[in-house]
Amino acid sequence: MAGGQSILITGGAGYLGSIMAPALLAAGHKVTVLDNFMFRQSPLAHVCIDSNFTAARGDARDEAVIRPLLKTADIVIPLAALVGAPLCDRDKIGAVSTNFESVVTLTKLMSKSQRMLMPITNSGYGVGESGKFCTEETPLRPISLYGTTKVDAERAALDHGNAISFRLATVFGMSPRMRIDLLVNDFVYRAVNDRAVVLFEPHFKRNFIHVRDVARAFMHGIDNFESMKDEAYNVGLSDANLSKWELCEQIKKRVPNFVFVEAPIGEDPDKRDYIVSNRKIEQTGFMPKYSLDDGIVELIKGYTMLKNSIYGNV
Repeated sequence: MAGGQSILITGGAGYLGSIMAPALLAAGHKVTVLDNFMFRQSPLAHVCIDSNFTAARGDARDEAVIRPLLKTADIVIPLAALVGAPLCDRDKIGAVSTNFESVVTLTKLMSKSQRMLMPITNSGYGVGESGKFCTEETPLRPISLYGTTKVDAERAALDHGNAISFRLATVFGMSPRMRIDLLVNDFVYRAVNDRAVVLFEPHFKRNFIHVRDVARAFMHGIDNFESMKDEAYNVGLSDANLSKWELCEQIKKRVPNFVFVEAPIGEDPDKRDYIVSNRKIEQTGFMPKYSLDDGIVELIKGYTMLKNSIYGNV
């Protein structure tokens, strides 16, 4: 499809949105970002000059806020979410209302001609079978509240129709609204700053994808909407189905004095242990551009600038 679509992104000032919104603007789209700016940052300051950019402050769960913004939208990208099992467990009501119910509200208010591109998590696959790739046909068996709310949201979007769901691998890379808690980002941060990490469940495997490739996948979905719609697609690096241990070995190539050891100190609330096939989206012509190593190199540079310590004099 030609450029120049009008796109509403809820939660568009977050980790994904602050990469995605500028990319969509650069491609010639009109972008409205609705966000509550709960992280008290201004990651979209640099696109305010763009006449195709509009910022709205408000809650993505509030019908009165959403309704007027939808009037002009061709495409809706609901990024507003409490992301990750720990955050969802801390605010269960907020998780359900933001991750699931706000998407149901959108499907009720949207016309049949409006399109939705929906991010969910491939942690919905839970515990995979050894040596067996999870495809889009693999049953979704989420374990955490986070996984459940996202799987329910995907169902709501696809049931409404005129929607694409992207089941995202664990995202990594620098973003203006940075998240250090994501696995690759976290491990590189520890490698750079602590030179060490203690691993639990070190041989559990998962898939990874660069944040810029997530933005590219959404743009690919916009450009190929008619042929891709009403389906779910795994989005990840096919050469990066790695265990935590293998991930640390990759980081050590770039941070040679990085030490990692195993200890039974915790467990993944999502029990993520699976390998994922990204063949379906690759067959539509999408290929990731950024490797895991590209991201590690980028993060090392980023952490030269970013010190996550607001307390302390040094």
